[in-house]
Amino acid sequence: MKKIAVVLSGCGFKDGSELTEAVSTLIALSESHANYKAFSPSVDFEAVDHLSGEPLGRRNTLSESARISRGQIADLTQLNVDDYDALVFPGGYGAAKNLCDWASKGAKCQVHPQVEKAILDFHQQNKPIGAICIAPALVARVLGSHGVTVTIGNDVETSREIEKTGAVHVNCPVDDYVTDRETKVITTPAYMYDAKPHEVFTGIQKLVRELVEMA
Repeated sequence: MKKIAVVLSGCGFKDGSELTEAVSTLIALSESHANYKAFSPSVDFEAVDHLSGEPLGRRNTLSESARISRGQIADLTQLNVDDYDALVFPGGYGAAKNLCDWASKGAKCQVHPQVEKAILDFHQQNKPIGAICIAPALVARVLGSHGVTVTIGNDVETSREIEKTGAVHVNCPVDDYVTDRETKVITTPAYMYDAKPHEVFTGIQKLVRELVEMA
């Protein structure tokens, strides 16, 4: 049975992992008969009230991500690439704000050291990496020098910024995915579109099935 590491970035699309994307990933992994373990770096961030948009004060990505994983989660420092067959990143603004600072710096962003290490470790061992929604931009920043091909849908501004990293961007509908077979990176747009939940799930389900098959 394949073992997949899932990296979360908080809880809620405005400041952490997008919940539909994260839960869809876990459901699709279970459906594919894969074992999974959730991880998150321990990063303090400014939380956002998802109703009012007002700041809520400082929270921690690891503690918040535990809400999604029913408390079954580990600090990203404990992720050992030798123990897992693949790596996947759900989206949400947390991927662009807590795992890196793409939200403010775009292609010039800095990636959290543990996140960068995880991506490089899986890439160097030729193990597949999945990325959802805005998370492909994170992967592009780390693997852009390898000419990785990704998708975030059809957003022109974001795709241009991605290509500044050296990555190649391919347009893709919400319910499909793009596979770079050379780098073993699989991406799907999800809520980069104004989409319905079942459309987001379909794209993620396809990505996960490809990820598990490739692992």
